[in-house]
Amino acid sequence: MVPVPELSPEASRLLVSAALSLAAVLLFLTFLPPAPRGRHPPAKKMAQTPPRHGHAESLGAGKAIAVLTSGGDAQGMNAAVRAVVRVGIYTGAKVYFVHEGYQGLVDGGDNIKEATWESVSMMLQLGGTVIGSARCQDFRTREGRLKAARNLVKRGITNLCVIGGDGSLTGADTFRAEWSSLLAELVKGGGITAEEGKRSSHLNIVGMVGSIDNDFCGTDMTIGTDSALHRIMEIVDAITTTAQSHQRTFVLEVMGRHCGYLALITALACGADWVFIPESPPEDDWEDHLCRRLTETRVGGSRLNIIIVAEGAIDKHGKAITSDDIKNLVVKRLGYDTRVTILGHVQRGGTPSAFDRILGSRMGVEAVMALLEGTPDTPACVVSLSGNQAVRLPLMECVQVTKDVTTAMNEGRFDDALKLRGRSFQNNWNVYKLLAHIRPPPTKSGYTLAVLNVGAPAAGMNAAVRSTVRIGLIHGHRMLAVHDGFEGLAYGRVEEISWDRVGSWTGLGGSKLGTKRTLPKKYFEEISANISNFGIHGLIIIGGFEAFTGSLELMEGRAKYEELCVPLCIIPATVSNNVPGSDFSIGADTALNTITTVRPRSPRPLPRLTTPTTINQNPLFPTPILPPPQTCDRIKQSAAGTKRRVFIIETMGGFCGYLATMAGLAGGADAAYIYEEHFNIRDLQVNVEHLTEKMKTTVKRGLVLRNERCNENYTTDFIYNLYSEEGKGIFDCRKNVLGHMQQGGTPTPFDRNFGTKMGAKAVAWITGKIKECSRHGRIFANTADSACLLGMRKRSLVFQPITELKEQTDFEHRIPKEQWWLKLRPILKILAKYNIELDTSEKAHLEHVTHKRISLESNI
Repeated sequence: MVPVPELSPEASRLLVSAALSLAAVLLFLTFLPPAPRGRHPPAKKMAQTPPRHGHAESLGAGKAIAVLTSGGDAQGMNAAVRAVVRVGIYTGAKVYFVHEGYQGLVDGGDNIKEATWESVSMMLQLGGTVIGSARCQDFRTREGRLKAARNLVKRGITNLCVIGGDGSLTGADTFRAEWSSLLAELVKGGGITAEEGKRSSHLNIVGMVGSIDNDFCGTDMTIGTDSALHRIMEIVDAITTTAQSHQRTFVLEVMGRHCGYLALITALACGADWVFIPESPPEDDWEDHLCRRLTETRVGGSRLNIIIVAEGAIDKHGKAITSDDIKNLVVKRLGYDTRVTILGHVQRGGTPSAFDRILGSRMGVEAVMALLEGTPDTPACVVSLSGNQAVRLPLMECVQVTKDVTTAMNEGRFDDALKLRGRSFQNNWNVYKLLAHIRPPPTKSGYTLAVLNVGAPAAGMNAAVRSTVRIGLIHGHRMLAVHDGFEGLAYGRVEEISWDRVGSWTGLGGSKLGTKRTLPKKYFEEISANISNFGIHGLIIIGGFEAFTGSLELMEGRAKYEELCVPLCIIPATVSNNVPGSDFSIGADTALNTITTVRPRSPRPLPRLTTPTTINQNPLFPTPILPPPQTCDRIKQSAAGTKRRVFIIETMGGFCGYLATMAGLAGGADAAYIYEEHFNIRDLQVNVEHLTEKMKTTVKRGLVLRNERCNENYTTDFIYNLYSEEGKGIFDCRKNVLGHMQQGGTPTPFDRNFGTKMGAKAVAWITGKIKECSRHGRIFANTADSACLLGMRKRSLVFQPITELKEQTDFEHRIPKEQWWLKLRPILKILAKYNIELDTSEKAHLEHVTHKRISLESNI
């Protein structure tokens, strides 16, 4: 053993200095921005800090923002409030709660309180609005608005964020228009000083639409609508079982006094026999048509009938069509055992869905940016999502178009009312009419389509198969079902499938056809023979990444096997959401809700605890009433109960971090580790230290998500052990690997509706392509555009040749090279109180409703 010489004091000092310098360098490197991502980088570093495009963290310095919720409550409002508060504080602004809506703005006092970071903790999963909402007559008067203006000026608030419906947003615009005259009157009357009036010379207004009816024109979805659909579908699914048992007809009335969106999407999502909506009343002989349709369904073997009625349903003469009217008609003419269920305010209750939490959070961020970037010349705007894009719309243009719909209905101009709702609404209505009001023609097209599922099962696959089969039959095609994917096609597990066979498939999870990951290349000869034997003219392949790669193999096989030269269309369906060419896949929404949210039951109050340190310290809801949640919600509630706990959750997705990231946004996670965003031990250390500091506040719970293949060395067990060791004496840890439960369960309303529309769109495309490729009675499709993937890109559904998508794909890791949701990662970190920079390079510009394409798809 070599003896170590004793160092002189000077040498010791130099050695310590060098060590400190090295530590400083390492610390500096930890916070360096990531290197640009190459085409196939071995290690992708994007996480720590996005490129600096602005100074959002100082944008709100010296400014104040007030946020209020007004009108009817809607699930997801709390997510929006939370985002406004936290992003406002992040920008350096003061943020104030206005309790009880406009009434609190008029009354002032304790109704207007400054918000803190901790005051919005444990708010994300709550339904309703924790800051309260109220109908306010006082604000309708100028005297009331004078009081409201004074209350804002005294606190230096010149930015107002209003979350509500069209009435609430109209009131905000009126308030802004009168602002100058209100200040002048207040100065003249001594309510405020001239200096105060000068400092508050203009008021910025931004609205977010919170309404379960989705009745606000110019937006694809309002906050609360998706959660309301969840409540409705849970009840419809429950009623279906009892209706089948007793061979009953059920008439379900849903909300929608002036808008039939809830009723329409419910009818699509459950395969209802009939739906009544105010925008498109039935023909004068609707009673005969309805009874004929119900009879046909029963003769076809169904044991039940479902009829959906919007509360505002009318006939062409403006006379109300009530649930009792329909019940009496069915009982009198058909003698069916018929029951009425009016859902009422249960549609407003329960925890918000994952979609509404993410929508509210994203809109809250955009609202703060719109407020702080506003000028005296900027019109009041409303923020929303179109497709997956943030948009800003002139508030009063949207309000006017919304009012025009009601006017058109009152005047009997129902075609105009449908058009004013937007093309997306029209397409939903057209798909419903195809599936519910049209039957297969006696004359056949002479074409045969085969439908198959490939890859892992995903909720919503069956809805896509049902739509594909029925729309294909409506086109006059012969429809074949292929069991067990490409392997089933090779072994001849093919059968003709009828209209009635798929009748109840919409709400079923998994894959009724069976699905396998087997690729077709080794079965080319057998598949070619069966395509010929069964006379198949087109393939519709519903599945995940294997469906994409398998279809590419079929394209390669065309050179050798002429039978493979048939048009094919891929419909993405996978919980991983990793198929190139589409921003969303069927099944991903269901998996996300399985990870995040709950099928709510009756709320039960948490017992009052005697020790002050064991109750929630949030002053907004000191004795919370929470519904028993699932997965992330339940875990957070458990952690809040113990007050010193961090949960590590592993999600599916392969190398794709979509589920982990979006579940992190929807669940209020502190960190989400994914493959696309490289991390190292220093990043893990930063996260642990961040949680340690967090546990010193009144917020004493933590949630960490890990994508299953984010890093081969930093496993779930490793991260769990690291957090457990570093958190000793401060917090303890638990871990949960969710596994294949993310692939199970009944599909959400979004996945049912998405699958239904994708199936209809795919059949329409492939029918045209078969006709285009038909020559002298033979089908020969050998061009690139004869094999396409149907995907959602930003704001529209598009068909893309799969050969063109090869360049956009990282085949080694089974992910697209570019993924839109990665831009949401900074929002997740800011809402978790990380001090990073927000990329504001892609601002949502103000668009005019009259020129904006608001559809997610073109006409079918």
